[in-house]
Amino acid sequence: MLTKELVMELWSKTYNTEGQPDWSHILPYYDNDIYFRDTIQEIRGIIEFTEMTERLAKRSKDLKMHIVRAVMEDNLIFLEWEMTIKFKKNPSSVLYGTSRLTVNNDGKIIEQRDYYDLWGDIFDNIPRFGKAYRKFMKKKFG
Repeated sequence: MLTKELVMELWSKTYNTEGQPDWSHILPYYDNDIYFRDTIQEIRGIIEFTEMTERLAKRSKDLKMHIVRAVMEDNLIFLEWEMTIKFKKNPSSVLYGTSRLTVNNDGKIIEQRDYYDLWGDIFDNIPRFGKAYRKFMKKKFG
């Protein structure tokens, strides 16, 4: 059965390897009918999910994740994380986010929902543009 400690250990191995991330050791903990959603995409099934992890690994020069905290209640595991990602030609960016994992009766992840502000966190690393973006967001939505 998945526990928050095991999830933290698995996630640390996935993202904090030398070079590109590797999900091979964690994919067996996902159900074949996994439903995944984040700010970019919605995926159903282990084949599509595996393809997504391969695309991310391919385009990421370096990817690290720091798990700030994890909480488990019943069949839900919540992770708060800080992901440092470096794309091929861009400086590193830190993305701040959370993941909600739903574990089914077989002890596998049946649903994963990731929450993060992709553009805001990336734009913050671009001189002058980041400040202008945050000022715009505050004016329009704050």
